[in-house]
Amino acid sequence: MSMFKKMLASVGIGAAQVDMLIDDAEIHAGDRLTGIVRIQGGRVSQNVDDVYAYVMTKYRKEQNDSHVEVEAPIAKILLAGKFTVEAGQTYEFPFSFELPDMTPVTIGRTPVWIQTGLDIKEAFDPKDQDYLNVSPHPHAQIVWEAVEQLGFRLREVTCEYAPAHGRGLPFVQEFEFAPAASEFRGRLDELEVIFFPSEDGIELLLQIDRRARGLSGLFSEALELDESFVRCRFSRSDLGRGASAVAQELAGIIRRYS
Repeated sequence: MSMFKKMLASVGIGAAQVDMLIDDAEIHAGDRLTGIVRIQGGRVSQNVDDVYAYVMTKYRKEQNDSHVEVEAPIAKILLAGKFTVEAGQTYEFPFSFELPDMTPVTIGRTPVWIQTGLDIKEAFDPKDQDYLNVSPHPHAQIVWEAVEQLGFRLREVTCEYAPAHGRGLPFVQEFEFAPAASEFRGRLDELEVIFFPSEDGIELLLQIDRRARGLSGLFSEALELDESFVRCRFSRSDLGRGASAVAQELAGIIRRYS
């Protein structure tokens, strides 16, 4: 009977289960995620090599003349090492880790979730998925407010395949803003922004060429940078002066290239 139970557990029947209990699913990119991981032993004892958590999202990629959605890990976090999950026993331990600065914002169709699992050799690897509501990194939030002060309104957000510019990730998250009531209405059709926040500040990649209208996936298709793409950076000190000061700097850049 014991051997039969082990065979069932190896394919997931009566195996150990894992569940991540998150303290607060509302979080900013770069903030600390905390909670408890609960592991419930199954019908037989099982040896676990690792307890891990992946920060996951999805991005769009062009394939065979169509767009497909691809799941992508943003980071892998080791929560615990080797131990034995005894049959029928419950284990709980706290976790705490920082969400990566480059975690996408969960706007539109962009999901972010934590996939927690138990690495069990030669057996079913149980997983648990917990979705997050991710707001912009504080540094990106200041720039976003600055863009809005200039009269731009968010029109679309997408994660697009662009491995050469993802800073270690296979994609970038594009924010497309439309000039609503501002001096730039009529001068350009849209402003596309990619945020690269860090502890020291933020780098931006801007597309401010008015000829951009009507093109989809600009960054993914045209990231062999040309004159229509502009890089700029704001230090932590720059950002500390507030959104209005950042807006003035951005306005000068947009005027120069629009």
